[in-house]
Amino acid sequence: MEIALEEARAAALRGEVPVGAVVTDVAGQVLAHAGNRVEERGDPSAHAEMLALREAARSLGDKRLGGATLWVTLEPCAMCAQAASLFRVGRVVFGAYDPKGGGTEHGARVFSHPQCNHAPEVVGGVREVEAAELLRLFFSALR
Repeated sequence: MEIALEEARAAALRGEVPVGAVVTDVAGQVLAHAGNRVEERGDPSAHAEMLALREAARSLGDKRLGGATLWVTLEPCAMCAQAASLFRVGRVVFGAYDPKGGGTEHGARVFSHPQCNHAPEVVGGVREVEAAELLRLFFSALR
């Protein structure tokens, strides 16, 4: 999670919402990491999770990331949760809960739907205070 928090801090310095993500393999080796790049790329799908999942799949040469863990500083939105399902990650670990835009424990609850292809294990609240504080500081500076 430390690498994801570093990515989130770097995203904030770029003027992006401070969210970072890391994908690790079954042995815990880092396959990919990224921070949000929505503003930089003018791409609403350039969330940290999407970028890290895509890069991890490229690095493995496989569209499936079975057994991999997606570490992210904020509860994934519905788009990113569905992507985690489609990439077949084994586990999603996130920091701060997102009652407004979350897609795993809140909102769409993607993994709970019967139409969900694959539901990974979900662990929330890992280093939640640090992740939430990054977001709070970022948004308070905008106001």
